[in-house]
Amino acid sequence: MTITHRNWVPDQCETRVQQIAVKASQASSDELIKRIDDLATRNREIHERECFNLNPATNVMNPKAEALLSSGIGSRPSLGYPGDKYEMGLEAIEEIEVITAQLCAEVFDAKFAEIRVPSGAIANLYGFMATCKPGDTIIAPPASIGGHVTHHLAGCAGLFGLRTIKAPTDTDGYTVNLDQLRALALKERPKLITIGGSLNLFEHPVKEVRQIADEIGAKVMFDAAHQCGIIAGKAWCNPLAEGAHFMTMSTYKSLGGPAGGLIVSNDAEIAQRLDAIAFPGMTANFDAAKSAALAVTMLDWRDFGQQYAAEMISMAQALAERLDTRGVPVFAGREGFTNSHQFAVLADSYGGGQAASKTLRRAGFLACGIGLPAPEVKGDMNGLRFGTPELVRWGMTSQDADRLAALITSGLAGADIAPEVAEWRQSFSKLHFVH
Repeated sequence: MTITHRNWVPDQCETRVQQIAVKASQASSDELIKRIDDLATRNREIHERECFNLNPATNVMNPKAEALLSSGIGSRPSLGYPGDKYEMGLEAIEEIEVITAQLCAEVFDAKFAEIRVPSGAIANLYGFMATCKPGDTIIAPPASIGGHVTHHLAGCAGLFGLRTIKAPTDTDGYTVNLDQLRALALKERPKLITIGGSLNLFEHPVKEVRQIADEIGAKVMFDAAHQCGIIAGKAWCNPLAEGAHFMTMSTYKSLGGPAGGLIVSNDAEIAQRLDAIAFPGMTANFDAAKSAALAVTMLDWRDFGQQYAAEMISMAQALAERLDTRGVPVFAGREGFTNSHQFAVLADSYGGGQAASKTLRRAGFLACGIGLPAPEVKGDMNGLRFGTPELVRWGMTSQDADRLAALITSGLAGADIAPEVAEWRQSFSKLHFVH
């Protein structure tokens, strides 16, 4: 028996699923174990020998952190508070939990850290649940300035029953328009205003958004899924210090840790609600091995974070400038191309962001599409998103930007450069900014 065909899935995707499922259903256990092992090896070849990762939504982990994921910790349920766990034998694991929370709070200058969150999307859901109830209104950034789906109807905000209104945008700043946001907030009286998204080029006006929220008694959530690394590295202002009531994030993107989520806050009332949502609410058991890996990640940020964040931004700015010089249409705002570790390319001339990503994949570059405040591309995204976290962690610097830009430009033009890219990629074999 194989998994049933799903008529709601795009044809090309379901065809791929069925091809794999049929082969798996006909293979022996030994054959499948070998196949999975071979695929794991192949994944490392793709990401660590053949391709440069330009996708800011992923990163490479410190090997010490990665090793902890298979250290025998993760299969041990850890319910309740340290000092009074429901199961016995968790003396070591509960100490790891506290160390991890302490390091997260320290790195982000926060009073409270909720580490039991399974993903950045679920971190957002926890935040919605802690500040709103079904039927409430929130204001969130639209996709045209990087707003994430989890803040909207199709994501966990909508699934929780919230009514999301798109924030008015400041196109040249790639952020929200404050005057229009204030007028909208006074009219709609939302319970929550969110800021931050999947592409962040310039610092967001968190302090001013908090002032608007205070006028109507709303809370401010900062989604730092992507920029948490440059916040941890003190290259951008800390949103908590600027007035955000809490900050959600993924832990595996610019932060470079294990797959998971994290919420930090200085608000005791919100922290108490998040605590109850995590347990006994929605996270009866959680992956304690992930917590251990996150602790090592936080130590990397505590000791090397400022240098890492600065180099990510320097590399992004240099690469954007070099691509622009070569005729690639880099999206620009009034402050330039970017002040972060990310930037974007107007993708219309390449058939769209996802189409461009597939072209680059054949050349040995990994990227993805993004929304921009620009004319739409039918059937695709209108932007192509680039980021530098993994490039820099593998040792690339702004001195390499010119050669990298030349290869990306050739790749976008469809040139057969994959062998050259792979050869250069293999010269970056040592991780930096890690213990």
